[in-house]
Amino acid sequence: MKLTVDGTEHELDIETDMPLLWVLRDELGLTGVKYGCGIAECGACMVHIDGQAVHSCQTLVGDVWGEVTTIHGLAAPGTLHAVQAAWVKHQVAQCGYCQSGQIMQAAALLAQTPDPTDQEIDDAMSMNLCRCGTYPRIRAAVRTAARTLQEGTQ
Repeated sequence: MKLTVDGTEHELDIETDMPLLWVLRDELGLTGVKYGCGIAECGACMVHIDGQAVHSCQTLVGDVWGEVTTIHGLAAPGTLHAVQAAWVKHQVAQCGYCQSGQIMQAAALLAQTPDPTDQEIDDAMSMNLCRCGTYPRIRAAVRTAARTLQEGTQ
C-alpha cells in the first residue's frame, strides 16, 4: 500500500488493519508519535490526516484518507512551527511525553480557528492529557502561537 507521510510517499508491505501508530513508529521510524493509552483517550498519538487531528492508535492504516503529517513534518526541516516555538517560549514541557500530541492538536485547532477563545482552546485540548498538569502553559502557548500566525511573523 502507498502512504504519504510528512510529504514523502512510502510503499509499504503491511496489513491494512494495522493501526497507523504502529506503521509510523515501527515501519517508518517516526518515534515522535507516541503510544500512550492505545484507546484514543490520551492524545499522545495525535497526527493530522489532511489537516484533521486524529488518534493514530485507533486509525487503521487502510482507513487513512489523505496525507499524514506527524510532529516530524509539522515544520520545514531546521525550523519550528509557530506552535512549537510557543511551546519552547512558554516552557510547556515537563516530562515531554504527551507534547507531540498536544502540539499536533493545537496546530489543528489554530488551522481551523485562528483566534480561539479560552473555552475553545480548553475544549480542543481536552482530547489530550498531560500528567504533569501543564495546562495553563499549554493555553498560554496556544494564545501566543495564534498571535504569531495572525501576525504572519512565522
